[in-house]
Amino acid sequence: MSEQDFIDEHRLSMANEDYLESIYRITVAENNPSGIRSVDVADQLNVSKASVNKAISTLKDAGYVEQNRYGRVTLTQAGREYGSEVWHAHRLIRAFLEKDLGVDPEIANEEACTMEHALSRDTMRRWAKFLADQGFSIDQGEEDGQHKSQ
Repeated sequence: MSEQDFIDEHRLSMANEDYLESIYRITVAENNPSGIRSVDVADQLNVSKASVNKAISTLKDAGYVEQNRYGRVTLTQAGREYGSEVWHAHRLIRAFLEKDLGVDPEIANEEACTMEHALSRDTMRRWAKFLADQGFSIDQGEEDGQHKSQ
């Protein structure tokens, strides 16, 4: 089994990738070393706090997040890398759909959220490199984890 096969085999579910992506985005936006609140994840994803707590438990077991005794959540290095990859894939796909295909921004955002989970990490990296080689870039204003249609 190759390293890539191992990585792709141990991917999170779509829902847990969404939670990890949200935690990553909030972490980047807030830049608070003590961590983020799970209620902020619930608000961003429009889900219950109980759902977030269940996901955080799964993400802790997988080694992607830690939670202090006050309930604040921080990303591990592996969680930061994984969350960053998912958010980058989302932004890349959304930008491609909007800029190159002319898809409405709301639809592009929704479809990017679905598509980011369907591609292997290797395929996503290859697509990103291909687009970069073509001069395609993601808007720099999105690095803070925010997007106008979110």
